[in-house]
Amino acid sequence: MNRIVSSESVTEGHPDKVCDYIADAILDAALEKDGDSRIACEVCVAPGLAVILGEFDTSTDFIDVQKIARTSIAEVGYTDPALGFDAGTCAVLNAINGQSPDIARGVTRSVELRLGGSTDKYDAVGAGDQGMMFGYACSENDSYMPMPVSLAHKLTYALASARRTGELPFLRPDGKAMVSLEYDGDKPVAVRTVVVSAQHDPSASEKDIRDGITDAVIKRAVPEKLLAGAEILVNPTGRFVVGGPAGDTGVTGRKIIVDTYGGAIPHGGGAFSGKDASKVDRSASYYARYVCKNIVAAGLCKKVMLQVGYAIGKARPVSLFVDTFGTGDDKKILAAVEKVFDFRPAAIIDNLGLKRPIYKLTTNYGHFGRPDLPWEKTDRAEALKAVV
Repeated sequence: MNRIVSSESVTEGHPDKVCDYIADAILDAALEKDGDSRIACEVCVAPGLAVILGEFDTSTDFIDVQKIARTSIAEVGYTDPALGFDAGTCAVLNAINGQSPDIARGVTRSVELRLGGSTDKYDAVGAGDQGMMFGYACSENDSYMPMPVSLAHKLTYALASARRTGELPFLRPDGKAMVSLEYDGDKPVAVRTVVVSAQHDPSASEKDIRDGITDAVIKRAVPEKLLAGAEILVNPTGRFVVGGPAGDTGVTGRKIIVDTYGGAIPHGGGAFSGKDASKVDRSASYYARYVCKNIVAAGLCKKVMLQVGYAIGKARPVSLFVDTFGTGDDKKILAAVEKVFDFRPAAIIDNLGLKRPIYKLTTNYGHFGRPDLPWEKTDRAEALKAVV
């Protein structure tokens, strides 16, 4: 039976993504000086204002939050007061506190260490929060990602590139895209609708914007064989001049579906940006993606979802669940996963090298499907095949 699936993406100039970018930049600054920093950074932006909130526990003497925030805003492209939000003139308020000692207690001294007396080094560190995290991979394309969100990210990346290179000089930083893709069973067959909304200079005509984005963005990002016959909507309201933090308040962590799989699977609700790897919202989600990608790369199924659950302060997960949607042997794959992978937070951090300042690289255009990130490796595929 045919079905249509939609996914969206946003550019780095979207107000929520401005917040994510600042938060990850601050996290990287802390990790650069102290890899054991525990950071939970939240950011809110509004016209002329950026507020930095959160809880920090780090040996770093000084993090120049003001400078990092302004540099990040400038890197995104807000360098003109006429846009209503400008790196040089906006106010930056610092409302950072120390980490709760009750949370720190559970991370530093896990349930296994405190009550069970374990001497295993990976049992020593407890999860920084409770919750459930999901991973996913599929064989729809080379990135092992669902095609709709993969195409949506390509569109917003192309939109930002056309702005940065000056190819479309009327573009401004804010923008978003959505792709509606038809499937025949599990096979992508055609793009039915492409929606691109792009902030623009007020002097640009509606026709120039539509033609420019269609030619320089949409036709380059979406394969011609999929695009044929699609409905293309560019700035459906006809005007998008006021955008970014001047048009909409931004908050860290509001683009959790954009950041993951575009709605292809459930989401546990935890955001990524601004959090160090002791927060399993981030690290376990990355690890779950790593596990799923290796499962599909090993040829054990065509697509797979993994759910892992944690209790705060406990190192070992409380649950692990695998679903291959009928494309593999769930029980055998789960047994193999339990033998090959270690889901304890300290093991995840060591295995993926998550104490490094790599997080600003992840903020925009999805945290998954990009080969430069450590959780995109398929180095455990052979081990999985051997166990199964």
